[in-house]
Amino acid sequence: MGYVLRVRFASFFAGAAVASAGGFYFLHKDYKIAHQSISQQMNNLYKSLDERISSLEHLKEVESMKPVEDAE
Repeated sequence: MGYVLRVRFASFFAGAAVASAGGFYFLHKDYKIAHQSISQQMNNLYKSLDERISSLEHLKEVESMKPVEDAE
C-alpha cells in the first residue's frame, strides 16, 4: 500500500507542476498581449498629440507672419 500511495503522490505533484507551468505560460501570454495593446494605444495618443501640437505651432507661425506682411 505504501508504494501505491507514493506513486499517486508523485503523479499528483507531476500533474500539478505541469498544470502550473501551463497556467504561467497562459498568464505570461495574456500579459504580453495586454502590454502590447496598451503600448499601441499610448503610441497612437502620442502621435495624435504631436500632430495637434505641430498644427498649433504652424498656426502660431502663420499668425506671427501676418502682421509683418500687413505692415509692408
